[in-house]
Amino acid sequence: MRNLSKKHYLLIIIAFLLVLTACAKEQVVKTSQEKTVGTEAVADVKGNLKVHFIDVGQADSILIENGENNMLIDAGNNMDSDLVVNYLKREGIKKLDYVIGTHPHEDHIGGLDAVINTFDIGKVYMPKVTHNSKTFKDVVTAIKNKGLKITTPVVGSKIVLGDAQGVILAPNSKEYKDYNNYSIVLKLTYGNTSFLFTGDAEDISEEEMIRKGFDLSADVLKVGHHGSHSSTTLEFLNKVNPAYAVIMCETGNDYGHPHKETMDKLKNKNIPVYRTDENGTIIAVSDGEKIKFNVNPGDYSYGRGSNTEKASINKNKSSQDNIFTAKAESYEEKAYVDKNGNGLIKGNINSKGEKIYHMPDGAYYKKVNAEVLFKTEREAQEAGFRKSKK
Repeated sequence: MRNLSKKHYLLIIIAFLLVLTACAKEQVVKTSQEKTVGTEAVADVKGNLKVHFIDVGQADSILIENGENNMLIDAGNNMDSDLVVNYLKREGIKKLDYVIGTHPHEDHIGGLDAVINTFDIGKVYMPKVTHNSKTFKDVVTAIKNKGLKITTPVVGSKIVLGDAQGVILAPNSKEYKDYNNYSIVLKLTYGNTSFLFTGDAEDISEEEMIRKGFDLSADVLKVGHHGSHSSTTLEFLNKVNPAYAVIMCETGNDYGHPHKETMDKLKNKNIPVYRTDENGTIIAVSDGEKIKFNVNPGDYSYGRGSNTEKASINKNKSSQDNIFTAKAESYEEKAYVDKNGNGLIKGNINSKGEKIYHMPDGAYYKKVNAEVLFKTEREAQEAGFRKSKK
């Protein structure tokens, strides 16, 4: 080296600088490449991401915390309003940066009006579909009274919650026959971990997400529609390929959730299942690398099953002038509507706090006031109401 001239030293330095420049350019190209929808760049994270699957019985309510940033996905039934509000207060929540009402069913948005009225709210996301229930109208009124506007979900749009990166994956169509498929589906990535929140999205919505080539892979899957057979197709489950699954349902619920078909798929893939009907409130904590739960996994047991569910929904098929037949899932379900298309089945909460629905030919139909009207028995049952015995 002592025999090298100044000219040689200069050439060596220039060559070294050229190598550094080439490496820098390559890195810029890599970081600027477009990513598939649903794939988020892994960022450095600080602290933990806490996901609370709040036990609200046969309903959904999920609180997500990252530092001072908070999000609420759904808020249970109307009767869960105090439960959800008090839970958030115990967690020290004062502001919710995002509130998501996945779809207009009462077991998902029932407590949203109380939440919106109680806390400082940033953005409210709801799908572009209306419902004729009092519950839906109460939520819209609360949003207006707070001076807020509803943000319609746009597939591919990003949501930033502290160090967590979210992307909206559904709904992908403007119209569905079933409200469940309007569900907002959100994938949330925190460091090297990810969560997929599906609301009640059914096989139709799942197939759309697969067909569009979205990155559905996630460590934790919030199983769609309370573990119903109408969601979690095998193809969808394979695409998500979760390490853990969470099912939100109530012990002994009238729908037989979770269904055998869904539990068998999870069992066959050896996916640990955390269930609110067995575990109560479930809290998943991610440090960006690993996810820990506050409870042990539940089992793969299931409810009554889909055949019983279908039979109960098909009861009392009496013929009336104001009834027409509409196809729902894989069976024929009758809708009770007036000439303007308004539901005729009355939903009422009695003095004991029980949620009862009354058919037009029921003994008490004319005596009760409707707090909410339904078009089908299935719609009433999904909102947490049981049929009057008379």
